[in-house]
Amino acid sequence: MSEVFEGYERQYCEASASLSRKCTAASALDGVVLSAEKKKQKLSEIQSGVEEAESLIRKMDLEARNLQPSIKAGLLAKLREYKSDLNNVKSELKRISAPNARQATREELLESGMADTLAVSYSIFTHVILGVLSHGSGVY
Repeated sequence: MSEVFEGYERQYCEASASLSRKCTAASALDGVVLSAEKKKQKLSEIQSGVEEAESLIRKMDLEARNLQPSIKAGLLAKLREYKSDLNNVKSELKRISAPNARQATREELLESGMADTLAVSYSIFTHVILGVLSHGSGVY
């Protein structure tokens, strides 16, 4: 096996382990209001780590393709596993990021629901007032 490939592979494995730890740490910050800024920072670090890992995979791919066919096949199989692992990290990153988006959507829906409730309340209020005024009951 190529020493260059092994070097990239070692760097990738370290980056992958670091990404897993960071995903776990960011996931633990879910629902903690005071940690919103920390979570943003963690998500940014994870995204940078994903980009670094993708770069290492590309480098390993180029290196593997320049080797003899007997060696190349095994290395390309490893690369498929690494790509799959990285896709899992990307999915986890999306999942960790999603609650904020879901929370914003939820708040928007609640706000629009509150607006509808206020509109209905106002409609009922005006209907009652107009009814009282039209009947001239004098009750205020």
